[in-house]
Amino acid sequence: MQTKDFYFNLPEELIAQKPSSVRGQDRLLFLDRQKHIFSDHLFQDLPELIEPGTLMVFNDSKVRRARIFATAESSGNKTEFLLIAPYLIAGCEPGTVWKVMAKNAKRQKPGRTYFFDDGTGAEIITAQEASALTPEFRLLKFSRPVDDTWLETFGHLPLPPYIRREDEADDADRYQTVYAENIGSVAAPTAGLHFSEEIFSALDSRGIERTAVTLHVGLGTFLPVRAEHIEDHVMHTETYTITQDTAAKVTAAKREKRPVLAVGTTSVRTLESAWNNEENILRSGEYATNIFIYPGYSFRAVDRIFTNFHTPESTLLMLVSAFAGKSLVMDAYEHAIREGYRFFHTAIQC
Repeated sequence: MQTKDFYFNLPEELIAQKPSSVRGQDRLLFLDRQKHIFSDHLFQDLPELIEPGTLMVFNDSKVRRARIFATAESSGNKTEFLLIAPYLIAGCEPGTVWKVMAKNAKRQKPGRTYFFDDGTGAEIITAQEASALTPEFRLLKFSRPVDDTWLETFGHLPLPPYIRREDEADDADRYQTVYAENIGSVAAPTAGLHFSEEIFSALDSRGIERTAVTLHVGLGTFLPVRAEHIEDHVMHTETYTITQDTAAKVTAAKREKRPVLAVGTTSVRTLESAWNNEENILRSGEYATNIFIYPGYSFRAVDRIFTNFHTPESTLLMLVSAFAGKSLVMDAYEHAIREGYRFFHTAIQC
């Protein structure tokens, strides 16, 4: 299957540059994959569209303030970095070396040095130490350990790459889910941004159960598929954690034939990665996954998906197409474009 098979023409004006001012004031497209139909709704309709007894699984990862700005010592120019994850190197204190993405990466070469407003210094370390990284990434070594306390002062919340504006004060709240708990993501699990306490109350009153997993979203989620054939694409790796309580709830729902509804593609990838098909149970614990879900994949743990619209030719669009059928999904996307849906801040329920 070719990557171009997942292309669609999205008018620039339909890409929402800001979320709705109030959580949940968005449109919702409902896809019935059994009947091969779809219908227009509002997000507030969601509780009525979900079968009582359903178990909803959310990703409670919290976004790190991982976007930082440094001054290059050689030129005095500002340079932007996105911290992906700490990187352990023998002889270096933990927290001093980070895997990063650098803006204008070709200019940010090993040996180049930078400083921050508090006097902290940093250097891109030699190519030999970074040889295992793909071209998008660098290793940045700080003069002191960098942790989330430091980032709360000097970092900015990363915005999705389709947002063509600088971050604003209220983004720190709106690009974080209300249930975010475990810090570590470099991008929000955006499907969850719609949910509010009012919606949770409505779900509870309908007898809809909730639980959470933790998958820390890496920027690989947004990297383009460069392979001509999707089977040749190498998926990024992300870490996830499933508690014993969540594993027990998902296992029980499957045995009782109650639907498991994954909120967001990150929850889908977590549940499908952790499902033990031989024992028909969800494994608890901490793991890493590079699962790539595209048409032809047989879902084992997930029965329903709530997600946002996704970008053309993305692995996320391929995942949703694997679940609901490529033809139905692409027809639904064409309908959404005709109807003027705000892309990437509007949701699909499959």
